[in-house]
Amino acid sequence: MRRRHLLRTVRPRSLRGRLVWGAALLATVAVLAAQAIGFFVVRSWLLDRVDGQLRDFLLPDHAYSRTVGPGPVPSPAPGSVTLPSDFRVTFYDARGDEHGTLGGGSTPGPDLPSSIGRLGLSPGEPATVGSVSGDERWRVLVKSGSGRTSYVVALPLNTVDGAAAKMLWLNAIVLAATATGLVVLGRWAVRIGLLPLTRMEHTAQDITAHDLNLRLPDTDPRTETGRLSTVLNTMLDRLQRALRERESSEARLRRFVADAGHELRTPLTTIQGFAELALRHQDRPASARREADRLIAQNAERMSLLVDDLLLLAKLDQEPVYATERVDLLSLAADAVSAVAPQSPGHRIGLEPLGGGQGELEPAETTGDPHRLRQVVTNLLTNAVTHTPPRTTVRVRVGTARADTDSGGRDRPGRSASGPPLAEGTPICVVEVIDDGPGICPEAADRVFERLYRADPSRSRDQGGSGLGLAIASTITQGHGGRLELETRPAQGCVFRCVLPCG
Repeated sequence: MRRRHLLRTVRPRSLRGRLVWGAALLATVAVLAAQAIGFFVVRSWLLDRVDGQLRDFLLPDHAYSRTVGPGPVPSPAPGSVTLPSDFRVTFYDARGDEHGTLGGGSTPGPDLPSSIGRLGLSPGEPATVGSVSGDERWRVLVKSGSGRTSYVVALPLNTVDGAAAKMLWLNAIVLAATATGLVVLGRWAVRIGLLPLTRMEHTAQDITAHDLNLRLPDTDPRTETGRLSTVLNTMLDRLQRALRERESSEARLRRFVADAGHELRTPLTTIQGFAELALRHQDRPASARREADRLIAQNAERMSLLVDDLLLLAKLDQEPVYATERVDLLSLAADAVSAVAPQSPGHRIGLEPLGGGQGELEPAETTGDPHRLRQVVTNLLTNAVTHTPPRTTVRVRVGTARADTDSGGRDRPGRSASGPPLAEGTPICVVEVIDDGPGICPEAADRVFERLYRADPSRSRDQGGSGLGLAIASTITQGHGGRLELETRPAQGCVFRCVLPCG
């Protein structure tokens, strides 16, 4: 536990520290490994040179001065052979006992036993032994002499050991300088390399301080930090858009609740007032009671229709279930005209092909729920005759086209829409409801598809309508993959357009 706590204390916690010390440690280990390999290679090469000198050494026969007994007994003859200054030769007789030495010098010789058997070396195999005194080491090799005699050739290793010691000191200095340079230069390089992250950190702190319009710099796609900045900027854009949509949704919800309460309060107040009046004045004339009952029933019916529309919108928002049948919008438009025209004798209502003129009417088939799509066309036509003065001409046009800025399905200036645009060139079915009434101002046109919204006093509840007809039509159209559009200018009428993909 204590060791773990110590490691946690020593370990750097910042990314910069981990990178610097990690890189320095790896580089130090690499340099140390290279130095160790070089040291052992050079030492082995020097040792091999010494071993080669020992193997190449040959003692001439005339180095032996005499032979006595059953076998030759070596004895160095003074002046009979001259050895290099570094070589030492120790002779052993046939019995294995030491019998003289050749070579001299000021340094003590190798520490060899008095018997060849105690040396424990095989002929031709070099070995390392110590010195008679001091720390010097010798490389020795056993060779066979004349008869059964043998001798040991020795060379000092002071050159090899001296070179190895110098290499160790030099490697230590180089290693220390390398490690120090790696730490110093590594901190500088890592600080420069992490500078984009530092800027990202400062920008993120400013964004945290409620400056949501800021974006991260360094969006170079060739670097990791650039790709990270791009991803984070995309995420911030989506979060900001989601926050705006949430605020807008909350504002619409509050406005919707207030409008719904206002719409329901009016008929409820009327019903309550006439009911209390009837209870307090039971002796009122029959005509007055009938008028009160009529107003109570009218407001109750209005409130019931409003509640039904609200429930329908809630159902469409929650789990819309639409049938998938082949639907001819031309037949739906003809049914809507036949149903609405008798109820609006003051309006001139006609059915025309898309684009106007006296051409032939052609089917416009799509896939969807015929009941809901009929409701869309009926709501558009009812909206036109309800909110325009008498003697207004209302034309219903039906046909097929391709999505563009002229035929519909795409955005353009002066056009309001309830949904996203369709892809350019998509085959579409179009139902247009055109009137030459007073039109709608551009500010109101942007909100005309909102729930419980009325554009101006001429579209009041006294003239019918609760502000939910276009919202219901918009919801159903978007549920079928299309959208509603509005093009209008004050005093020049309105064009409501239902755009659906061809089935």
